[in-house]
Order: sequence, then structure tokens, then C-alpha cells
Amino acid sequence: MNHQIYSELDFTSLLSFSLNALIDELHGKLSELGFGDIRPAHGFMFKYLASSGATGIELAEYLGITKQAVSKMVDYLEKSGYVIRQNHPTDKRGKIIILTERGWLVVKAKEKILTEIEGRWIEDTGIERMQMLKEDLTKFVYKANEGKLSSRSRPVW
Repeated sequence: MNHQIYSELDFTSLLSFSLNALIDELHGKLSELGFGDIRPAHGFMFKYLASSGATGIELAEYLGITKQAVSKMVDYLEKSGYVIRQNHPTDKRGKIIILTERGWLVVKAKEKILTEIEGRWIEDTGIERMQMLKEDLTKFVYKANEGKLSSRSRPVW
């Protein structure tokens, strides 16, 4: 491996390459486990749905995309068995999107894979340095968002 090429990159590029490496490995492993139809954008949706489900409007606002785009994504994920639309518990005209058992399986697989990747990164850098990096990145994120996570912040996957 040519470390010189990477040592000449700026900080933003290194963060981007790190994220891309993590996402590529995550999705490669998810594919090996039978979840090859999942894309990073789906993971953003799953992260939001994992709390207690959401309406299409809530998902559109969270993801920063149109309701029509959310509807197409939900259609795809519903056909693939990851989510289901149910009657909204308080709005009789509305629907809520929730994860199915298969949806929860991919969320759990994602968590396990990311833990394994982070563990390997800790082996490479040491726990102290990884903790320092996490603390520094947390400071950057909170400072950039004036002490709170912005509604435009997205989860990692």
C-alpha cells in the first residue's frame, strides 16, 4: 500500500475515504449475509425507523428528499420485506412505516459489522487514540451545529 499518497491528502479527503471504506466493507458484508439489496440511503431510513416507525412526511424531512422519493424507497423496501406500512395509531387517515423482522435483522447485522470494523480499527490505532479521535470529532460536530445535532445530520451507513 502506498501510504505516501494518503499522507498528502487533506483532512476532509481522509475523512471521506475512511467513510467510503467503512461503507464499502459494511455493504459487502451485508451482501454476504443475504442483504445485498440494501443501499446506504436505506440505512439512513432504517436508523430513523428503529425508534418507533415514521410517516412518509417525517422520513422525507429527515432524509431531505421529496415525499414521492420516500414513497418509491418504501415501495422497494416493502417488496423486499424490510418495512411495512400500517395504519397510523393516532391519525386514522395516515400510515406509519415500521421495520419488519427482516428489517430488524439487517439493523442488527449492521450493528455487529460496524462493531467488528471499529474493533479492527482500534487494534490498528490503539484504544486511546480511537477514543481521542471520537472525542475530537464529537467536538467538531457539536461546534459546527452550535451545540446540538442539526436536523440535517445523517447517521453513518
